[in-house]
Amino acid sequence: MKRNFAYSPPGGGRHAPRGPREKITMKSVKTLGRVLGMLFKEYWFLLLIVGITTVLSSLANTRGSMFLQELVDDYIVPMIGKPNAEGYSQLLKAIFYMGLIYLVGVGSTFLHNWLMISVGQGMLRKVRARVFNKLQSLPVKYFDQHGYGNIMSLFTNDVSTLRQLISQSIPQLVTSIVTIVIVFVNMLRLSGWLTVVVLCFIALMFIFTALLGGKSGKYYIKQQASLGELNGYIEETINGQRVVKVFCHEDKAKADFDVKNEELRRNATRANSFANVVMPLMNNLGNIQYVVLAVVGGALAVSGVGGMTIGTIIAFLQLSRNFSMPVSQVSEQVNHIVLAMAGADRLFQVIDEVPEDDEGTIDLVNIKKDLDEIVEVEEHTGAWAWKIPAENGGFTYKRLCGDVILTDVDFSYVEGKQVLYDISIDAERGEKVAFVGATGAGKTTITNLLNRFYDIQDGTITYDGIDIKDIKKSALRRSLGIVLQDVNLFTGTVRDNIRYGRLDATDEEIVAAAKLANAHGFIEMLPDGYDTVLEGDGSGLSQGQRQLIAIARAAVADPPVMILDEATSSIDTRTETIVQRGMDQLMHGRTVFVIAHRLSTVMNSDLIMVLEHGHIVERGNHDQLIEQQGIYYRLYTGAFQLD
Repeated sequence: MKRNFAYSPPGGGRHAPRGPREKITMKSVKTLGRVLGMLFKEYWFLLLIVGITTVLSSLANTRGSMFLQELVDDYIVPMIGKPNAEGYSQLLKAIFYMGLIYLVGVGSTFLHNWLMISVGQGMLRKVRARVFNKLQSLPVKYFDQHGYGNIMSLFTNDVSTLRQLISQSIPQLVTSIVTIVIVFVNMLRLSGWLTVVVLCFIALMFIFTALLGGKSGKYYIKQQASLGELNGYIEETINGQRVVKVFCHEDKAKADFDVKNEELRRNATRANSFANVVMPLMNNLGNIQYVVLAVVGGALAVSGVGGMTIGTIIAFLQLSRNFSMPVSQVSEQVNHIVLAMAGADRLFQVIDEVPEDDEGTIDLVNIKKDLDEIVEVEEHTGAWAWKIPAENGGFTYKRLCGDVILTDVDFSYVEGKQVLYDISIDAERGEKVAFVGATGAGKTTITNLLNRFYDIQDGTITYDGIDIKDIKKSALRRSLGIVLQDVNLFTGTVRDNIRYGRLDATDEEIVAAAKLANAHGFIEMLPDGYDTVLEGDGSGLSQGQRQLIAIARAAVADPPVMILDEATSSIDTRTETIVQRGMDQLMHGRTVFVIAHRLSTVMNSDLIMVLEHGHIVERGNHDQLIEQQGIYYRLYTGAFQLD
């Protein structure tokens, strides 16, 4: 789901399928190297222990296979037809010895798996934290251009594939490679001829794996992209369920879902069809290999070539199993790694996003109230000053007044599609400036420029005579209180949601802010009053009540400049009149920017700007604009309505 500000960003935030197979392969290798680099950097000691346990486990299993030769040739065959108590005693000792070796192998495997679970979950925690923290540092533009469903898919599907990579695929791959090396050395010790037979079958396995793995890889990439798009559509439809039902859009919603669901099924089927063929094919080749080895080994034993014995054949057959199985597992894990690399690549794309740049150096600080000189303090006082770095390394202070001036501002969301033209506004401290005009005229865009969600292309915006580009973005936004038309409430108590405006606000200040916004009455009627827990974006409240909490949140922030974007649009006319009195108290002495379709809320503004297609076509107070009998007059008298 996208939020557009009078434009449609190119690409729509969808992750298109990657390029040809060669590019996918190179990118996957680079991404895999990055994952491994993060693992070794964070958990090198645990991974060292994991490596030791992997080797011990493989050695124990291989020694067990080699023991079969000794068991048959040194104990069983000599004892056939010759009862010998001493022979049985030696056999029991050998079996006990092998039991100890297997016990070491079991313990090593247990420790290996336990450590990899710790490493995997710890790594995922760090990756989730890095992605979430990076999202907090990205500009609003990023979220306008990327669907919410795709972003949520990072924390569900893509992290899940990364979990499989770290906890299963990589450990299994390493274990298989170690096993292959150890078993291969022991196979050579037993029989070079039979080893050649095994290598021929392994070559066939690699050929089939390369053919099938290459075909499945590109469809795994498409599968992840389709999954992200489907999740985005589901979230968008669920959030807009009221609209779906009001306009009887259920059938169309189901049809659109079926199209996206079918695309996911098609890509997933193609990916898994090739991948799922690999293991049965490898198993059947392994079975054929087993038969061929038995025949060749028997022939060598009968002919007396290479000192082949029954025990050697049995041990080699077991080793061949131990050799073919990890080779098959390597083939299987290749597909999982390709899938995981698609998800990891999407995670790294976010981690590598350029954070919101902030070249500002001027900070905002609290100062003591009602003093002629400026004295900086830590606690909130309701008085502020700009803290400006001086050339000598010190600081100078300038009292915050709230004078905001826009001069010849031009702006475009997308190059070549200008949204604002030569916007000039002079708002002095304590003035209320209103913007009216049709949807898409550029009203909200102006407020987005004031808090630097976007930067202008031409012109200047100054705050108390300071170019806002020289002010730290955190300081600039801390000085602006914003109430939006779309209210966002977070899971937590009503008190916590109001305190979101200022984290150090006391309970008394929260109640005072709620009273100012006329929210205190209905809050007291909630089951637990201010301690009532809100969930699902305040789903248990009416739209008007949610808006009142948002106004109280802005009130507790106590900022010097207020931006009200359709702040009372969801409140009935009677409540609006009461709230407006509280808003007037809140706005007293502050610079206020108001966006409204209800002209009744802007009539008392000091300056009203009428926008049309990004231009200011009229300006003045209510009486002046009525006298002009222009667009504002026609809006006010109902000659035509805003779009």
